Amino acid sequence: MSDGGEVTDDAHLTETKVSSESVFDGKLLHVRRDIVRLPDGNLATREYVVHPGAVLIVPVLADGRLVVERQYRYPVGQVFVEFPAGKLDPGEAELATAQRELAEEAGYVAATWTPLGRIHSVVGYSSEAIDFYIAEGLTHVGARLDDGEFLEIVTMSVDEMLAALDRGEITDAKTVAALLIYARRRGRR
Repeated sequence: MSDGGEVTDDAHLTETKVSSESVFDGKLLHVRRDIVRLPDGNLATREYVVHPGAVLIVPVLADGRLVVERQYRYPVGQVFVEFPAGKLDPGEAELATAQRELAEEAGYVAATWTPLGRIHSVVGYSSEAIDFYIAEGLTHVGARLDDGEFLEIVTMSVDEMLAALDRGEITDAKTVAALLIYARRRGRR
């Protein structure tokens, strides 16, 4: 980007794939190892996770409280406060995934959906992009959790979530990003 915000030629930064191999193919994640040519002509190795993409939903109740989940996350061995989220199924559009995940996990359907933004969660080693949506006009329909999925649904105000963030109690990156974007947008209204 230049100072004016327009995109400039990034050839001096771009790496070009020379070869690629699969290292691991799992149910959710696939790991690749590529050899790339750097802008200076040298070769380097890039290992990364190929992810199908995901969505996150900021569900807003009529009183302004937000619907969040408490869920144990095995890789880090603790319970996290998170907004409802889930991965894209093959061929599924982002909004359809958001609608499915909100109903399945949190037990709500929404009358209004508003795009909130997109993040790339860990650009150093993953292709994952997460699209954020605000869901409003909520109706409770009851959750339909997947087999082996255990979570607790709670509600928090934006201020309660920001205070929990300040205390280090909310550390899930996608939830932190969505909360801050939502709070900023809400403050501009």
